[in-house]
Amino acid sequence: MDTKMYRNTWAEVDLEAISYNIRQMRNRLPGHCAVMAVVKADAYGHGAVEVAEKALASGAKMLAVALLEEAFTLREANITVPILVFGQVQPEDVPTAADHDITLTCFQKEWVRDVNRLSLPLPVKVHMNWDTGMGRVGLRTEEELKAITKEIHSSSSIRLTGVYTHFSTADDAGFDYFEMQHNRFKEFLDMFKSIRHEPTAVHIGNSAASIRFPERMYDYIRFGIAMYGLYPSDVLKEEYDIDLEPAFSLHSRLVHVKKMDAGESVSYGATYTTEYEEFIGTIPIGYADGWIRKLQGMDVLIEGERMPIVGRITMDQTMIKLDKEYPAGTKVTLIGKQGDNEIETDEIAEKLDTINYEIPCMISNRVPRLYTTN
Repeated sequence: MDTKMYRNTWAEVDLEAISYNIRQMRNRLPGHCAVMAVVKADAYGHGAVEVAEKALASGAKMLAVALLEEAFTLREANITVPILVFGQVQPEDVPTAADHDITLTCFQKEWVRDVNRLSLPLPVKVHMNWDTGMGRVGLRTEEELKAITKEIHSSSSIRLTGVYTHFSTADDAGFDYFEMQHNRFKEFLDMFKSIRHEPTAVHIGNSAASIRFPERMYDYIRFGIAMYGLYPSDVLKEEYDIDLEPAFSLHSRLVHVKKMDAGESVSYGATYTTEYEEFIGTIPIGYADGWIRKLQGMDVLIEGERMPIVGRITMDQTMIKLDKEYPAGTKVTLIGKQGDNEIETDEIAEKLDTINYEIPCMISNRVPRLYTTN
């Protein structure tokens, strides 16, 4: 199919920023610890295949996704490194995962028993998830750990290659809950080693935990949001000396500029009415693209200057109050740098009362991604 970009709205993904951020993280880690690049949710909206390839070229040794479908996308792109699926995969789909050498997550004895009944010709690789305080999925008790470990040990269909946990407050200012989870994990790990002696990969650190406590990481870190140049929280941004470069920016172009008299209204509901003669510009991006209506009032950049979104954002278009008349085709930056000014992803997140993780994820696949290696 023709790959020409037909619309005047696009996202740019700087793959060199991905590489830079991985190098920054690797420089903090002890030599035995490798990077597992997290590319779930289409690499947080950046493009899974492109980011995965760049991450691997930059030193990552493993990939992680949330869904089996996401792992298949990577395999179809001829990516052959180990891939871990965080989410549960139904037992009936395990043979397909095994055929593609995809590592699955397990945390239920019943799941192990169901997979054992399949009598797979080649065992499926699994990592065991321990819930040390996240309260999402994972083994929670010593009894569960002992039971499932013994079940896997006697299985010919399952090969245990890793164990992990996830911290729920690693990006917070306080350390108490983190330390509780960390201590609980160490207790689980000691018990696990007492009943299983084969080498098993261990990973506990997301971006926040890895940045704050690199010396306490094990065999891998799971490098997610920080790989894309976004800090997990203000605490990490302000208090830790790791330099990250945002990889994602969002742009459009003016497709129409009109002069409106005082007292004229803009868009649905007439929520904005001109007070004097004004120039209003239209750009082709709207809530169907993930640029949602709550962003009314947010600024954009034109020729390096901030100008506000006025009127309700529609499904496909957004209106801007201009400081003067600009020609159609003028570039508009919604996220990123233009001239000496910048609109950061964090600013969009603050406007929407959410976290920066959500912003690139919410920009839909109607918006083409252009990849740069500047």
